[in-house]
Amino acid sequence: MRTRSSGAVLAAGLATGFVADQVLADPERGHPVAIFGRAAERIEGALYADSRSRGAIHTALCVGSAAAAGTAFSRRGTPPVAAYLATAAATWCVLGATSLRREAAAIGNLLESGDLEAARERLPRLCGRDHRNLPEGEVARAVVESVAENTSDAVVAPLFWGAVAGVPGLLAYRAANTLDAMVGHKSERYLKFGWSAARLDDAMNLVPARLTGLLTVAMAPKVGGSRQEAWRALRFDGAKHPSPNAGRCEAAAAGALGLRLGGTNSYASRIEHRPYMGVGRAPRGFDVARANRLSAAVSGGAAGVLVGGALASRLLMSAALRRRHRA
Repeated sequence: MRTRSSGAVLAAGLATGFVADQVLADPERGHPVAIFGRAAERIEGALYADSRSRGAIHTALCVGSAAAAGTAFSRRGTPPVAAYLATAAATWCVLGATSLRREAAAIGNLLESGDLEAARERLPRLCGRDHRNLPEGEVARAVVESVAENTSDAVVAPLFWGAVAGVPGLLAYRAANTLDAMVGHKSERYLKFGWSAARLDDAMNLVPARLTGLLTVAMAPKVGGSRQEAWRALRFDGAKHPSPNAGRCEAAAAGALGLRLGGTNSYASRIEHRPYMGVGRAPRGFDVARANRLSAAVSGGAAGVLVGGALASRLLMSAALRRRHRA
């Protein structure tokens, strides 16, 4: 039946796209996400007003267009080979695991070699904190926290939405997450206009962030950590973070790595005092490599769970349809 066939195609496409990201990373030029970002900027230029309603229109147009583009590859009657290639290509484009870990590793290597100034200068390529005058431990903390959070944003969440909704889910999630990064922050310009993008991103990450936290607990021994400590941090510290999602990822990583994350973060327009997560020591430069190993283990576990789930759910749907037909 078509449901069984489409399940196999979806699972194969997701798996292929995941492997492609591991091998090829992101394209340096002409990345579809960058093209989407430029289009979103043009739409913003035409629509902007200091208004939640204008921001909601902007979000609906951008995310809706991405989902509609994905739907074109999910219509009934699409040849299986075309559907497989579209799923694999979309998955590769929306994942960012390898690029995330490469950038983190570059900063970690600079810290380990003692080149703190170069590590500071590279930090804005990974996160938006004010990098000037940060000591080694604060640079390391920023990288570890970014790796923990973005393991969900760049790997687990897109795979989750791909497993749930195929190519439209992959593209819609990446569009929502990209918009959040562009306009979903609490600056004077975007406090109202970016509200809907931020809330949509929060909603789409609710399940993936918690799955990331649980997978981090499961993978803690891969980096010499304790599942019990990771679970304790996830359970007691995850909800302290101002983000409903990032805290789950960062708290579980803190427990798994035996670190204490959180503290004062300085951004261009504000200073945030984040609650502490975990009961270990402060991060050091060499902890970046450990965070990367944990991220790789969580990413692989997520791929296995979600690709398998995509296939199993559609096989179950196929079986249910067969029983209904016989009845």
